[in-house]
Amino acid sequence: MKSRIGLCSVVLVLLAVAPVPALAQQMTFRVLPNSRATFKTDAALETVIGNTSGPAVSGTVMGDPAKPQAASGTIRVDLTTLKTGIEKRDADMRGKDYLDTDTEVNRYAVFELKGVEIGGVLQPGKEMPARLKGILTIKGKPVEVAADAQVTYIKLTPDQLETQKRFGFTADNVRVKAKFNSTFTNHGMQIPQLLFLKLSNDIQLETDLTLVRQ
Repeated sequence: MKSRIGLCSVVLVLLAVAPVPALAQQMTFRVLPNSRATFKTDAALETVIGNTSGPAVSGTVMGDPAKPQAASGTIRVDLTTLKTGIEKRDADMRGKDYLDTDTEVNRYAVFELKGVEIGGVLQPGKEMPARLKGILTIKGKPVEVAADAQVTYIKLTPDQLETQKRFGFTADNVRVKAKFNSTFTNHGMQIPQLLFLKLSNDIQLETDLTLVRQ
């Protein structure tokens, strides 16, 4: 009898000191205005780069850092705000022959996240390579894409949060740097010829997103 009581005591002690796995917790994250998006395409004499940031980049993502593979969400980029450094080129790109951003449904490039390929759980402070799978819609034409990404989960302590919350950060934050590839013709556009120079058919979209828990 004593040996049985002793064994039970040992088991209880082991259970008390054993690490408890973190409970799965679904979170909703929103994009902070300090996020940015960049569109790139090549011309004969230069790489044309269009940048935008702030409220022009918006969206929400739902997921659990312990199960990032099941994350989903939508990111939107306002194409009317893209700047390449040449106003005439910007106006041409927004025109009916190309992005046609005066038509409301064409105003935004939209990425719908459907799933994530990643090597494990998100650990605070550790950058992890990932592959983001989903649908990229430009000018009303949806295309399946997979983006290479680097994902970092940043969890702030109460003291850190006190100094950072004025910038919009919360206790749970995620930074996502991603690169998408598509083409003008994928989205129903002719290959642009701007300022007498024909561009490449290839489009590269880069995003640097900071997401904070709602």
